[in-house]
Amino acid sequence: MKIIILGAGQVGSSLAQNLASEANDVTLVDTDGGRLQDLQDRLDLRTVVGNATHPPVLMRAGADDADLMIAVTNSDEANMIACQVGYTLFHTPTRIARVRAPEYLAYPQLFSPDALPVDVLISPEQLVTQYVKRLIEHPGALQVLDFAGGKVRMVGVRAYYGGPLVGQALRTLREHMPNVQTRVAALFRRGQAIIPEGDTVIEAGDEVFFVAARKNIRAVMSELRKLDKPVKRIMLAGGGNIGKRLAQALESRYQVKIIERGGARARAISEELNRTIVLMGDAADEELLLEENIENTDVFCALTNDDEANILSGMLAKRRGARMVMSLINRPAYVDLVQGSEDIDIAISPQQATIGTLLAHVRRGDVVMVHSLRRGAAEAIEAVAHGDSNSSRVVGRRIENIPLPAGTTIGCLVRGDEVIMGHHDTVIEPEDHVILFLVDKRRITEVERLFQVGVTFI
Repeated sequence: MKIIILGAGQVGSSLAQNLASEANDVTLVDTDGGRLQDLQDRLDLRTVVGNATHPPVLMRAGADDADLMIAVTNSDEANMIACQVGYTLFHTPTRIARVRAPEYLAYPQLFSPDALPVDVLISPEQLVTQYVKRLIEHPGALQVLDFAGGKVRMVGVRAYYGGPLVGQALRTLREHMPNVQTRVAALFRRGQAIIPEGDTVIEAGDEVFFVAARKNIRAVMSELRKLDKPVKRIMLAGGGNIGKRLAQALESRYQVKIIERGGARARAISEELNRTIVLMGDAADEELLLEENIENTDVFCALTNDDEANILSGMLAKRRGARMVMSLINRPAYVDLVQGSEDIDIAISPQQATIGTLLAHVRRGDVVMVHSLRRGAAEAIEAVAHGDSNSSRVVGRRIENIPLPAGTTIGCLVRGDEVIMGHHDTVIEPEDHVILFLVDKRRITEVERLFQVGVTFI
């Protein structure tokens, strides 16, 4: 696939790295020649220096025969104009734009072929807000991912001493929970992937990813670890777009406080929020945290634009008694450094949350959802099976007869409103939504080929 990425910031660079490693023809456009040169030295891609909204620049990037244009510059307006130019002058088939401002997102009628021709809108703030909200709903989870419109969730948890399943083989899961449909899709032990089999024994400290219907998530988590108490009190550091959106999403169910440094911003969000307490101050101010009873806080989320401030305030909150700490971290090196440390329970990467949504529109075959896992090394995807037993490599076949690439497992199927766990004798039918887990995302092209419908019939 020929793809043009406009903007070599953190999302654009991460996306280019993901796509260039999958044998796509990638061209990256940015005004910063030094940054482009650095990326070109490391990755197999073309670069063009220039303004992403200018037709001659897009012409040099190959917009006249590109399959996909992804506009992720730092400017909403530039992203929208670039999509307009791609549509009007170059007839680029698919155009994706990152749009952050809620003032634009509130008017979906703006984005149509008759107005601004953007096929897919990506809002990182909205994606991160949803991601954090799911983690708060499932305390103790490392990742919570939605599939099939929320009917199925994949949850990653760390197994703890004392969990009923710890020290037991996976096949005993059905005996422990005879009325709950679930399947372990992947297991990581000391950073290494282990393909889950019936006789695989779960050890304390293992990172376990399982799939289940949404209503059964809490029951399955209780088999792997002692369940955390439900969340009541939440403290957010940073009243920016993400902090404000998250407070709006949570304030009806939880006791929420926001700490915001800027006086004008603090006043503005206090007028927009209904039940949230807004405090003006520094989230790394120990006295302020103690005054606000940080020791009784269930979740502390550091959501400012400063990685270092998020890490330090998160560490301070944890050491002063916050039960669970999440920090928003943009730099990938920092994410790897602090993820799962004693002080910060979950490092939230906006790039990984955003890239998964973008990849769903790049994948061949009918892939409707992609989630990037373990900082991009693994991937969970939802693909729709089309065709029949003559035109498809998966339809009409039992799972054990499907030539899945090494390290790939089928977790479950969604057939209409029914969730079916993926056992060896399960037969895939047309229009099933298939949830797969790939330990090695480099095998993604093989999975894509499985779900592409052949043009010849027997």
